[in-house]
Amino acid sequence: MKTKTIECDILIVGGGMAGCGAAYEARYWGRNLNIVLVEKAQIERSGAVAMGLSAINCYMGMRWNENTPEDFVRYTRNDLMGLVREDLEFDIARHVDSTVHLFEEWGLPIIYDQQTGHYKREGRWQILIHGESYKPIVAEAAAKAVTKVYNRIMITHLLTDTSNPNRIAGASGFGVRDGTFYLFRAKAVIVAAGGATHIFRPRSVGEGAGRTWYAPWSTGSAYGLLIGAGAEMTQMENKLVVTRFKDGYGPVGAWFLALKAVATNAYGEDYELKYKEDQRALYGNYVDAKPFPTCLRNDAMYREIKAGRYPIYLHTERVLDTREKEELGHEDFLDMTMSQTIVWASQNIDPKTTPSELLMSEPYIMGSHATCSGAWASGPEDVSPKEYFWGYNRMTTVEGLFGAGDTIGGSAHKFSSGSFTEGRLAGKAAVSYVMDHSDSKPEVSDRKGEELRKEIFQPMENFKLGRNLITKGTVSPSYLYADQAVVRLEKIMDEYVGGWGSMYTTNEILLNRGWELLTMLREDLAHIAAENLHQLQRAWELHHRVVTAEAVLRHTLFRKETRWPGYCYRADFPKLDDDNWHVFVNSKYDRSTGNWKLFKRPCIRLVS
Repeated sequence: MKTKTIECDILIVGGGMAGCGAAYEARYWGRNLNIVLVEKAQIERSGAVAMGLSAINCYMGMRWNENTPEDFVRYTRNDLMGLVREDLEFDIARHVDSTVHLFEEWGLPIIYDQQTGHYKREGRWQILIHGESYKPIVAEAAAKAVTKVYNRIMITHLLTDTSNPNRIAGASGFGVRDGTFYLFRAKAVIVAAGGATHIFRPRSVGEGAGRTWYAPWSTGSAYGLLIGAGAEMTQMENKLVVTRFKDGYGPVGAWFLALKAVATNAYGEDYELKYKEDQRALYGNYVDAKPFPTCLRNDAMYREIKAGRYPIYLHTERVLDTREKEELGHEDFLDMTMSQTIVWASQNIDPKTTPSELLMSEPYIMGSHATCSGAWASGPEDVSPKEYFWGYNRMTTVEGLFGAGDTIGGSAHKFSSGSFTEGRLAGKAAVSYVMDHSDSKPEVSDRKGEELRKEIFQPMENFKLGRNLITKGTVSPSYLYADQAVVRLEKIMDEYVGGWGSMYTTNEILLNRGWELLTMLREDLAHIAAENLHQLQRAWELHHRVVTAEAVLRHTLFRKETRWPGYCYRADFPKLDDDNWHVFVNSKYDRSTGNWKLFKRPCIRLVS
């Protein structure tokens, strides 16, 4: 295996929407800097937008006086049951429109409303696009901006300065096609990797195993990398459960918002608001927020399912009464979830005549959608209170380590345009950091590089040494494969940390038992085997998933309330408790001891 050492000023980890935003903006402000982007896949078709999208879900419309940044803060705060970093939300909202205008300038077809002359709305924050080529358009701008894009390289570790362990110094990884060991030395690092799927057991099994709603290649690297580097994390207990078309995980937003379809229980009854009094007794005045919070809509469906009044149906047949609406409904899937159309065909479902079942997914961990998992980061100087600002926008608690997209916690509802925007904010701040520290260069010892090289390729060594102990099959006395360990991880998280198999419900006893099982799995990671480079990639994706799962479990155990019903329930603390828990739950992992420290941070209201 060859070794390559790459020197750069700014290293961007991840080539999704956030990474592309960081690349574009870092070049604008750092004209002469050496900026490198590393992507696990191929930048033109990587990240959550890889297949395309039918809408941009975060757009204010300020040039038409449609919404203000303050409006957006109120919306996200209400939807997240009172807990968001308002400074981060405001910062994204005031810049996101300029991002969308850039996309249109670069060639993204945005649909206009012929009557108003504005972008055509799907909902208050969503605009419709022809988005099959969304990612290639954005990736082209990013690729032109950086010094070099390194595709097909998986980053496994972040590196810290030899003399200052709380300062970033680079990253290490390997080429997933040729096995080259890479050591990147950088003055600043922006992590724009993905959130986490497949830490909870998915509903799809058998021939559908691996199918999820969020991208299956999002393996928690956004969290696994930062936790290992000692960054402070926040809201890792804020799991996301989405309501989607059963079996195909097809999105429902366009059907509800643009086509005005309605969902009913099995008996044709509207169920969404029937439990408001019961919900108010448990969750307080958040029940009266407009629009109705996403997690509470899930909670209403959950109550119907428990009562045996399911399947839940989305009545597509009631709204596809024109050719235009039919095209919109199908394009919603063909732009980003083709598998749903395939499911319809395979089950003889014609959406013009037959309703479709809805179901709640397994939980996901992400910081860019309707939840807030991620790193605790500094906000902008002109907006953030002193508790939320420590020098550079979107810098984590590790000096020189920035984040964007799924990586940054506390700022929900970014989606694609907001993630790109947050990447821009991080890119600009990283340039400032590098220029302010131009006379100092973090160092990584050669010995550390050799240690990492050995650690990264250890799964291949495990296979080489252990394969002769068996004659055939995949069960070995000396090692296990990553896919076997993923199934084990999913089972633990599903049964003990509130997956769909346990009706999203857990308690302290379950969580403590889950921690025991997860600790044993963590110990067994030293015996993961990889027969080839593909399996080596899976092995390190597993490492990131397990670290993410640890954070989720610890945070869920620490918060003694049910803050987001419909996403997760603490059966031993079924009520929302604003008196004691209107705070952020944060954590820090100690690499030297393996211990976790959990604590509270204040939730400060900035917008009335």
